[in-house]
Amino acid sequence: MTHPLIYKMTMINSSLGKILDSACQSIQNQIGSGKIANYIPALARVDIKKFGAAILTLNGESASYGDANESFSIQSISKVFSLTLVLNQIGDKLWERVHHEPSGNAFNSIVQLEMEHGIPRNPFINAGALVLSDILLKDSTPKASIQTVLNFLHEINGESRITIDHEVALSELKHAHRNASLVNFMKSCNNIENTVSDVLEVYCNLCSISMSCEELSRSMLFLAKEGFDPISNKRIVSPELARRINSIMMLCGHYDASGDFAYRVGLPGKSGVGGGIVAIVPEVGVITVWSPGLNHNGNSLAGTSALEAIARISNWNIL
Repeated sequence: MTHPLIYKMTMINSSLGKILDSACQSIQNQIGSGKIANYIPALARVDIKKFGAAILTLNGESASYGDANESFSIQSISKVFSLTLVLNQIGDKLWERVHHEPSGNAFNSIVQLEMEHGIPRNPFINAGALVLSDILLKDSTPKASIQTVLNFLHEINGESRITIDHEVALSELKHAHRNASLVNFMKSCNNIENTVSDVLEVYCNLCSISMSCEELSRSMLFLAKEGFDPISNKRIVSPELARRINSIMMLCGHYDASGDFAYRVGLPGKSGVGGGIVAIVPEVGVITVWSPGLNHNGNSLAGTSALEAIARISNWNIL
């Protein structure tokens, strides 16, 4: 099925690897810039000079650069997988508990949540992802809910190497005071059904999933083909749900800098404070970058620039 938008792909006289190499070389002076997410102690020890990038296309072509096969904490990128499973589970009923509008505020804002009576602005800010965790917990346990997401990733990737970084998870749980306040407030508004501790356990563990750029590109390939994975020949979600997930990634995938990312890169994507960013190029493939140094919005500084360079050189865009 042809995507309703026109996605350009220009690779004249250049291979996929040359495009990736050229783009990554052009931003070398930014690698190591920014700040590590040191409010999570286990992430504070990551080498800020790490940098990896990977592209996987729908026809199976791939290219990697730098530390592309090194695992890192995907953090908020995991919210895409939670959203996918929840939408498959309950569909549009989700929007009764979480909206789908850009926040314009910090990803852990309490003020906005109070103003909107305990209904998070979108599924990718912390409060929204905590509601997703609550839904995943329905008639289940934290351990089983976490395993459901891991099983989903194992099935898509065709292997079981992907796991939780337990050191990061413990660090997250130990310093989850702001997230605990978000869950408690939503529970007071009757928007959380399970215990606060169970919701936090699921949320913090999912944020602590460890994956590489190559694995992330593989895991989100279905979003580049309207919910269909061309490698396994399996439908993961319906075309309608895939379009909705991509739309929310475009509008809300980068905290309160989502507009700036859309302006610079022009592709649906999701970032995490571990330094990873995944960008979807519908009808083409997936790009993932990793660079732990963050800008003031919590997005990878060098990673955003690398994606901007890739989009410019390849002419992949949604216009």
